[in-house]
Amino acid sequence: MVKTMPLRVLSNTHYRGGISMRKSWLVLMMLVVVMLATTISYACTIVGAGNKAMADGSTVITHNDDSTSADFRLWIIPEADWSEGSMRDIVLDSHDYIDFSNFPKSVDYTKNRNGNAMVVGQMPQVAHTYRYFHSRYSFMNEKGVAISESTGGIDTSTEYGKKVAKYFSDNEGIIDCWYAQDIALERSASAREAVKVMGDLVETYGWSNVGGGPESMFIGDGKDVWLAEYYGADLWVAVRIPDNAFSVTANRLRIMEVDPNDTANVMYSKNLFKTAVEQGWVSKDLPLNQWKLAEIYSPNDSLYATRREWRALDLVAPNYMKANNYGPSELRYPLWVVPEKALTIDDIWKVKADYYEGTPYDLTKGAAAGPWGDPLRYANSSKTEKTATWERSINMHRTCYLHIGQTKAWLPDPIKGVSWYGYGAPDTTYLTPLWAAMTKLPDFYTIGSRYEGFRRDSGWWVNTYVQQMAELHYNEAIKDIRNLRAPKMDMLYKVTPQVQELAGQLYRQGKTKEAVALIDNYGYMNAVAWNTEWLKLGDYLLGRYAMGYINFRTTPYPQTWNDTIGFTTPQR
Repeated sequence: MVKTMPLRVLSNTHYRGGISMRKSWLVLMMLVVVMLATTISYACTIVGAGNKAMADGSTVITHNDDSTSADFRLWIIPEADWSEGSMRDIVLDSHDYIDFSNFPKSVDYTKNRNGNAMVVGQMPQVAHTYRYFHSRYSFMNEKGVAISESTGGIDTSTEYGKKVAKYFSDNEGIIDCWYAQDIALERSASAREAVKVMGDLVETYGWSNVGGGPESMFIGDGKDVWLAEYYGADLWVAVRIPDNAFSVTANRLRIMEVDPNDTANVMYSKNLFKTAVEQGWVSKDLPLNQWKLAEIYSPNDSLYATRREWRALDLVAPNYMKANNYGPSELRYPLWVVPEKALTIDDIWKVKADYYEGTPYDLTKGAAAGPWGDPLRYANSSKTEKTATWERSINMHRTCYLHIGQTKAWLPDPIKGVSWYGYGAPDTTYLTPLWAAMTKLPDFYTIGSRYEGFRRDSGWWVNTYVQQMAELHYNEAIKDIRNLRAPKMDMLYKVTPQVQELAGQLYRQGKTKEAVALIDNYGYMNAVAWNTEWLKLGDYLLGRYAMGYINFRTTPYPQTWNDTIGFTTPQR
């Protein structure tokens, strides 16, 4: 574990309790990185579903990575054996346009886009590290452990919020969310173990706000789904989501009351309850199981977050939400609900692609949607604002990728965890099944940058092309996208589980190479086929809807739009 040896700090900075640092060049540089990071939007929506909530008995975690600047390249980091005494670099902001194609043999952290990445120390390496997916965030390993993340926030418009934020700023550590997830996937064979690995890191070396602030993470492994929340300093808490439950978090922390004696379903840092009392934020007489942890350590009631929480929960349990008067404008919602029907991957995808259609907040309606019902918006309020300039939906224009991590506990390790992966806004993308055990990904996953020109050989750019072309005439183009996508996805939903089961049989028979080759070829060929089809689709949408036409036939604006913009036919 991470506590077996002390941290080796490259600047020889002294650590007290693993967190507080004297004012040194390291602290100064970390503050610069934090300041730069705060100019970037981290605005992810994540959900988790237990194996009795899913129709097929799998666990599911998801991540809409809605960063404005994310490096969309995707790699598989290979497993590795390490000699005794090996050390692992501790790196801040290590996922910002850095080439990981040869990791762990070599990686140059200085050659990133902003120059923010920084090796700040080293810690002991373990004897063996697992194979895992690495992108803007690392999200699944060969053991079927899957992780998602959503950056929270602290409302500093209140004096209390300012005090909490200052405490975490004064006790800045060196473990950011990217690094924590990397280490968890390298070292963990279960969700519980991943929570503990990250918790030990935070308690030993302290949490860094370089990633944007406090973090929520769903971690699933086929048997369990955990929600872990890392506040700052050395403080964190995690709860196990019930097997029959569905949960969501959307840029604010959600864990409130916990039973500290329920060790089967609750984990937390040793100073979790002590710190708030010492700071005068909670009375020492308040029973521990009555503490509202999220409001204590990350106070935030932003509509930017709460409306998405309501929508996700209401989509899977509308009768429960209505019966308990959980409307769209509440400050707090239940941490989980029991879905009113067993969920499928497609049901989960619909939640992730939602833009309030059919509600009073429907983003396909109103002047901002233009004449053709475009739900995508190009401006949003701050995560800590009480009101929003636009409704902030789950589906979003700036989504880097959608990841649905599905794990089936009854299958062998290399086979059990499938990553359903797609680039761009969830409503206009496709999903293709990938495995961390694959020997190679198609090249288009590692090509291109948001900060370079459009490339037809880049997977992210191809999906962005389709997304952008759909906005030429959204209400018609989205039908074209769905009509092309639906039958192909139906096939994948049926065939992929069959491929997994067959690969599992081969693996149990000792034919491990054949089992991995099966999912390797299946995942690779489907990804290539989708990318080819999507590039053709982008061309088709451009040709069909260019210049305001449909197939170069005039499509006049709807009268409702003319009325909205005040258009009238000129009179003589």
